[in-house]
Amino acid sequence: MKDIMVDEFQFTVGELLVRNKSILDLITKFQDSNGRINRGIVKAVTQCGCVKINAEKQNYPIGADFDEVQKLMKTHIEGELCENCRDIIEKDIGRNLFYLASICNTLDLNLYDIIIKELDRIRMLGKYNLR
Repeated sequence: MKDIMVDEFQFTVGELLVRNKSILDLITKFQDSNGRINRGIVKAVTQCGCVKINAEKQNYPIGADFDEVQKLMKTHIEGELCENCRDIIEKDIGRNLFYLASICNTLDLNLYDIIIKELDRIRMLGKYNLR
C-alpha cells in the first residue's frame, strides 16, 4: 500500500509540473524549498517560541558502546511545535518532496525504489552506517 502511495505521489507530481520542467529550475526550487523548511524551524524558535534550541557540545564517554552513545546524544530541541508552526513546516516539507519527486521524474528515477534501496543499505550496515 505504501509503495502505491509513493508511486502515485510521484506520478501526480509529474502530471502537475508544467512551468519549471528544466532540471536547473528543479534544482533551485528544491534548494529553495529546503531553505523554507529551515526558515520555518528558525521562526518556530525566534518568533513563535513554541520550541527552544539549547545546543551544547555532545559529550559521551570514550570507548562507550553504540547503545550507550545513542542514549546520550541529544536533539537540542526543547518543547513541541505548536499547531501553526507544525502546519507551516509540514507544508514546506511537502513542497520539498514535490520538487524531489520532480527531480526523480526528470532523471527517470523511481522514488520508492530509492527509498527501498536506502532502507536496505541502512539495515545492512546497521550501527556502522552512522550519520
